[in-house]
Amino acid sequence: MKPPRTLPDFHHENALFDQGVLRVAGVDEVGRGPLAGPVTAAAVILDPDCIPEGINDSKRLGRGRRESVIALLRQCARISVAHATVAEIDEINILQASHLAMRRAVQGLSERPDHVLVDGNRVPVGLNLPATPLVKGDARSLSIAAASIAAKIARDEIMRDLAQQFPGYGWETNAGYPTAAHRRALQDLGVTPHHRRSFAPVRNILCRGQN
Repeated sequence: MKPPRTLPDFHHENALFDQGVLRVAGVDEVGRGPLAGPVTAAAVILDPDCIPEGINDSKRLGRGRRESVIALLRQCARISVAHATVAEIDEINILQASHLAMRRAVQGLSERPDHVLVDGNRVPVGLNLPATPLVKGDARSLSIAAASIAAKIARDEIMRDLAQQFPGYGWETNAGYPTAAHRRALQDLGVTPHHRRSFAPVRNILCRGQN
């Protein structure tokens, strides 16, 4: 029998406050796995005295719940969202592009954080701030979970807009991830400027076309 899932909490942030840290930012990214679209990151500094109810890993929340939470976050948290483009993903690889988006998100905050909690097992090179990586941080830290919500909402909006320009790929529902319908559309409709050419399913189609 699986243990019940725990909710993210403020334990890691409070531990840093106890050490004299004043501002803690959580940072997370979304969009490493899709075949199309940017990778998006968000950085969030929560106000310890105004933490909205319902913050959780964005993957565990439906669209309506995510939008309700982000509306509350925008009233009492500092939020910065940033992206790395498809061209950057293809040039430097998806891991480095994810870290680039994270750095941009942190740099975009209206106040410089004193410490950053980073989702994952490594701190982006060049962050140049004290930072702690947290594996599955979006399920452990409220700041990282809040960032995951902000990043997902922003990226989903981008993909819905792109879906209107490039219909048939299902981006309004699959957000560019390699669903069966998306793969079929790649075969039938071809590669768009928003597809990641360094990803094997896209690269293979381009190679077949050249041959």
